[in-house]
Amino acid sequence: MDPPRTGYLAAVLGVSLVTAVLAPWHDDLSSTTVALALLLVVLFVATAWGSSPALVASVLGVLSFNFFFLPPVHTFTITQPQNWVALVAFLLTALTAGQLSARARHRAKEAESGRREVERLYRELQSAFERESRAEALRQAERLKSALLDGVTHDLRTPLTSIKASVTTLLGEASEEETTLDPDGQRELLEVIDEEADRLNRGVEKLVELAKIEAGDMHVRRRWSDVEEIVAAALKQASRLTSAHTVEVRLEPEIPAVFVDAQAIAEVVYTLVDNATKYAPLGTCIKITQARIAEDMIEIAVEDEGPGITTELRTRVFEKFFRATNDSRMPGQRPTGLGLGLAVARGIIEAHGGHIWIEEGSGGRGTRVVFRIPIGDDDSA
Repeated sequence: MDPPRTGYLAAVLGVSLVTAVLAPWHDDLSSTTVALALLLVVLFVATAWGSSPALVASVLGVLSFNFFFLPPVHTFTITQPQNWVALVAFLLTALTAGQLSARARHRAKEAESGRREVERLYRELQSAFERESRAEALRQAERLKSALLDGVTHDLRTPLTSIKASVTTLLGEASEEETTLDPDGQRELLEVIDEEADRLNRGVEKLVELAKIEAGDMHVRRRWSDVEEIVAAALKQASRLTSAHTVEVRLEPEIPAVFVDAQAIAEVVYTLVDNATKYAPLGTCIKITQARIAEDMIEIAVEDEGPGITTELRTRVFEKFFRATNDSRMPGQRPTGLGLGLAVARGIIEAHGGHIWIEEGSGGRGTRVVFRIPIGDDDSA
């Protein structure tokens, strides 16, 4: 049975049932009690099936109220004025209550329909977002793969080529009765092998370190360390890179010890110096400065006199595998690397609760890379 017919049937049955139950007691019941009982039927029908069945229930309720409960009973005649008032009041109340209930039901249905529509749109948006996220993830993975392959092809194969050439030359010299290389030449080839092997090792270490950072598996081994010793260790590691530059170190007097992973922070300083030697013209100065910020932070900066980094690239250079191309790099300077150094440096600094950024060098020239890290306190240990 369809809903409208069910509503009309419910109106008839409801009024009939209430009438059948209360009619035998019409002498003992007040008109108010009967009116309320019939009004409940109207409200129920209106709430469940709407205004049209409620209107039928109201009319039937008026007829039943008049015929079975208002004297003289079993007739539709009304002799007393107050009974007219009661009948009209019941009719108006039933109609009004029925309409209000029906309207509330209609609004509830609209709200439910709206909720379902919102849920449907949300599911569609969620599905579209997931599809777009997967597509973006695939595009990002493809870009990273291309960048990685490019980096591996150029920056890992290059040292392998140098090592292979040097070893082949040395082996050829060893197999000949008369050598054409003097000891200085042999030493130079061995130094090439040593330097390029270190370069390969650093590239692999950066890949491993970046993987740990992204997996949240980087563990900093903090201890109280001297800033001057950290900078000295980084410069010792970079001594070959800085041989064609002037390095100027300016540290504040009475520098406080810092509670850090000294090896990791030294690696950050080395990376910044390494980048400076890649882009700064030969013979220029690389400055390393340190300052205490407020009471709880220390700031270290590495500044070069190169062409600088444009504002729009100063954030992107910290992305993994991103390498800022620069047409003003001097001939003969080393390639830019895998594009992992600054990404790893940022991970190390952030793991220490610090921050790293790039700004313009002194006098509007060059690049100044700055990082701040907490000094630590007695509770840190």
